[in-house]
Amino acid sequence: MCVMPTIDMAATGRNIEAMRKAAGFSVRDLQDVFGFGTPQAIYKWQHGASMPTIDNMVILASVFGVKIDDILVVGDGSFDA
Repeated sequence: MCVMPTIDMAATGRNIEAMRKAAGFSVRDLQDVFGFGTPQAIYKWQHGASMPTIDNMVILASVFGVKIDDILVVGDGSFDA
């Protein structure tokens, strides 16, 4: 049996939303930080529909004052090999 870690996208999205709110940022504020024309990417991150790129994850960590590991929720993706 192999144990491969996997990112829990839904839980990571909840972390992004909670950290955004705790930092006092609106979705629009983050949209401006990233220079996005629309807020859709941020909503997709928060809902676990997609993940930020590595570059955007570095920016999020900086904006929130945390490490990337604090944003990501990694689960046990056990499977039989």
